[in-house]
Amino acid sequence: MTSEALSPLEMPSARRFLTRGAVARTLIHQIVAGVPVRLRYPDGSTVGSAGPDGPTLDVIRPESMYRRIGHHPKIGLGEGYMAGDWRAAPGTDLAQALLPFAERMSHLLPKPVLAMRRLVDRALPAATRNTLTGSRANIEAHYDLSNDLFAAFLDPTMSYSSALFDDSRPLAEQDLVEAQHRKIDAILDTAKVGPGSRVLEIGTGWGELSLRAAARGADVLSITLSREQQALARERIADGGFAERVEVRLQDYREVSPRTDGTFDAVVSVEMIEAVGEEYWPTYFAAIDKLLAPGGTAVVQAILMDHDRYLATRNSYGWIQKYIFPGGLIPSLETMRSVTGQHTRLRVTGVHAFGTDYAETLRRWRLRFLEEWPRIEGGAFDETFKRMWEFYLAYCEAGFASGYLDVAQVTMTRPRAA
Repeated sequence: MTSEALSPLEMPSARRFLTRGAVARTLIHQIVAGVPVRLRYPDGSTVGSAGPDGPTLDVIRPESMYRRIGHHPKIGLGEGYMAGDWRAAPGTDLAQALLPFAERMSHLLPKPVLAMRRLVDRALPAATRNTLTGSRANIEAHYDLSNDLFAAFLDPTMSYSSALFDDSRPLAEQDLVEAQHRKIDAILDTAKVGPGSRVLEIGTGWGELSLRAAARGADVLSITLSREQQALARERIADGGFAERVEVRLQDYREVSPRTDGTFDAVVSVEMIEAVGEEYWPTYFAAIDKLLAPGGTAVVQAILMDHDRYLATRNSYGWIQKYIFPGGLIPSLETMRSVTGQHTRLRVTGVHAFGTDYAETLRRWRLRFLEEWPRIEGGAFDETFKRMWEFYLAYCEAGFASGYLDVAQVTMTRPRAA
């Protein structure tokens, strides 16, 4: 058999990369032909259906970019941005340029290409399984980067989850503190948290929910796997005068026991389920079930995707998992209903979705991150890190703005009868 007759997977690696890069270039050109975005190359040539005033992406190093995408389509695009292979052109907002692709995500590629995705998809690494030790390592990789980093772009509540805006008022009139408090209060109201309530919070963040629950007269046990978060949350809670009402533990949800800790009138968990991993969702919901007092209420704020998309991506390793949230996986609402139905006595009794609010939250975080970059920069936070986080925030913003991703407060109850 001659080399010309070899399939791409049989060729020597160097030539295979060149072949995959050429295929990637052809596919990208096909995609942008039907998307109101254009690519501009170093020689000034352009490809895409957008006009001269439309969103433009400058391809700085075409061969490098397409080689990365050809090598791993789900990771190469983001790595190309990190490396400076491409960028949003002056006057083009990165998230707005990514939005048309997110809106067409389900039909960007021809069906024959989608049918071959198993040839390029990579399995989730065993090293990022969310075992007791694995979960700690995964959480530390993101949340223990630096409290100062997060403080630079989050609002003063230090809330790192979607805000909830008032849709009866213009967004420009609402600041993030107000919108984050609205989100937290909606959770606490739904969970009926008030004077004397015993509350378990799975995933402390930096303590704002615990503070507001304690201000209502509740007693709170909040657990986290991040030492950085625990330290700052304890400091903020003490400064607020609620140290006697709130305990912040460095503890896994699997280590909280009704035998030693009792049961709780409310269990709340804000955007933590995405870090649990599909393998452990039954364990996670079973823990909520056994720790929730009969008649109590659980509220889980979760990032969601459509069930068909979840099924198509659940075993595939992507850029976000490699660089931002190791071990992460976004569930579907259908999966949450199925897991709770099969493994617990919990039942979903309410769903409040507000995905477009997450797009606005992420937009504000990204703008603040870029504004504050001169103060953040230094040490491990170099230009590659900057581009990585800019792409992460813009990529997620486009996902929520397009409806490809959603976020919801999911209410679950456990019947009073045992």
